[in-house]
Amino acid sequence: MKTAIVTDSTAYISADLRAKLDIHMIPLNVIFGNESYQEEVEIKIDQFYEQVKNSKELPSTSQPAIGEFVELYEKLAKDYDAVVSIHLSSGISGTYQGAVAAGDMVEGIDVHVFDSEISCMIQGFFVLEAAEMAAEGKGPEEIVSRLIEIKESDRAYFMVDDLSHLQRGGRLSSAQAIIGSLLQVKPVLHFVDTKIVPFEKIRTRKKAVKRIFDLFDEDASEQVAMRAVVIHGNREAEAAELKRELELKYPHVEFFLSYFGPVIGTHLGEGSLGLGWYKR
Repeated sequence: MKTAIVTDSTAYISADLRAKLDIHMIPLNVIFGNESYQEEVEIKIDQFYEQVKNSKELPSTSQPAIGEFVELYEKLAKDYDAVVSIHLSSGISGTYQGAVAAGDMVEGIDVHVFDSEISCMIQGFFVLEAAEMAAEGKGPEEIVSRLIEIKESDRAYFMVDDLSHLQRGGRLSSAQAIIGSLLQVKPVLHFVDTKIVPFEKIRTRKKAVKRIFDLFDEDASEQVAMRAVVIHGNREAEAAELKRELELKYPHVEFFLSYFGPVIGTHLGEGSLGLGWYKR
């Protein structure tokens, strides 16, 4: 059985890596006023953060149209027997539900839609594993079974410089944002049951980063094979330095460097930093 792997743009997998692993991508949209852009296609990370600085209002975001999924699945049906379609958390976007609806509308191909319950390159890890398995000729049931295993060990924590982005976008309650702003905390956040919630409230950025590193150490100290990623909101130099520090301390971990792109960056804001990982 030949299986195609599909994801959305919020996995932030580079175009080169997508091409190498035969990964198909559906873009989400970021909207400035009356102008809508497909992220990773029509607007890239550096353009986005520059445009945010020059805009009076924060941009908004939207999920792909169901028709885009239908069109892609129908195209894939010509060459593949099945699709495993892996998407960002259903708790922060309707993209997963759109993919499910599209899968029900397409004939001639077996569509399996998977809710990663997370986003960014941690979502991307699910996609990379699925693509590697598909290249080995593994079928959709075996691939999805492995994705469920990954979900049992994956962890991700991140911090934001300004909670107002999350609050305005409806991803964090007003009360939590107001309390955070008044105390000038740098809360460590994570996903629980598909939603973004505070993990701990920490006073400074430095202490928040240290806390995230300590959480990572709890798993990495077991010396098992792992993949991990440092993710940044337009802070590439800082993130690259943190990645170098981690690589020296944990040689048994395969590290990636990634970013909060336009859609996720809209909700987290510039200066955000995250670390995610799973056991292989």
